[in-house]
Amino acid sequence: MKRLIALAAGLCALTGAAHAQEIVRGGDPKSPIASVVTVPAGYDTIYVSGMTPPVIDDKATGVAKFGDTKTQTLGVLGRIEAALKSQGATMADVVMMRVLLVGDPAKGGKMDFAGMMEGYKTYFGTATQPNKPARITSQITALVQDGMLVEIEAQAAKKK
Repeated sequence: MKRLIALAAGLCALTGAAHAQEIVRGGDPKSPIASVVTVPAGYDTIYVSGMTPPVIDDKATGVAKFGDTKTQTLGVLGRIEAALKSQGATMADVVMMRVLLVGDPAKGGKMDFAGMMEGYKTYFGTATQPNKPARITSQITALVQDGMLVEIEAQAAKKK
């Protein structure tokens, strides 16, 4: 009986080790986003509130105060990176993002998706940081301050 209990305990330990999995990111490898991300047990979830861009010119007004969409995206992602770092995480741990873009007046009121992607691709899917989150990108009518074109919310998962 003791041998049976020891064998069962050993199998449970092996099963537990087998379940200590990594995050799985699926989809087309050429895509800049993951179409699906699976976070197994054993990870802490970090929620980063929507971040808006920093001011780049406090004497300017409107979009010039914050920069174009690419500039704003880079500023927002830098803020997200700092928030994650404060929790012991990195951009590689991001598993989900929600990107809100305001239509750019210089582009006829249409969102500058290409500009956002230029900034995004400096943080995700690179040789030094190949992980890509699942993501949604939406155009909205306005953000909290005139001239802001970008707000991004993120969730990250870090192994316990």
